[in-house]
Amino acid sequence: MQALAKGKLMKKFKEFSIAFVGLKLGIHQFDYHIDESFFKEFEYDDLLKADLDIVLQMNKKTTLMELDFALKGTVNVPCDVSNVPFDMPLDAQMKLIVKFADEYNDEDDVILFLPHGEHQLNVAQFIYEMAVLAIPAKRTHPDLDNGLEAETLDKLDELEREPEQDKEIDPRWAKLKNLITDKDK
Repeated sequence: MQALAKGKLMKKFKEFSIAFVGLKLGIHQFDYHIDESFFKEFEYDDLLKADLDIVLQMNKKTTLMELDFALKGTVNVPCDVSNVPFDMPLDAQMKLIVKFADEYNDEDDVILFLPHGEHQLNVAQFIYEMAVLAIPAKRTHPDLDNGLEAETLDKLDELEREPEQDKEIDPRWAKLKNLITDKDK
């Protein structure tokens, strides 16, 4: 079932297939440009926009292929604190070694084993993984510390300034609060 889904996905990314059988030994360069539609095909919707260029240098040798990916560009993402969208620059590199074996195996992060007799390699999945891993887990707007005006930050400031005594406290919580203060005595 997983192979069927992967096969359908790879048909959508025909431009990312490299027919390496007809290539001469040596270095070959492939250039790709991806945008947010590329990520939507992988059902990744954390990006509002994407403008990324990928340069792939493939060194074809007699028994293996060395792939060097370089990614540069920007992605537009919402800030985790203010929810204000901003352009985040990305710059990433990845190396992949392709060897041939009896069966397909991609369990290693650096080495990919293709079955003997394969004649092409689709690199869309590798580009996707490299791009997603290049995006930091915490996305903070660069102007956040420079007085970024955002509705979320204004609301947080407002809540911070509200006096505690104005809020009506549930009597059950008040009893629990007493337990904490009684313990300190």
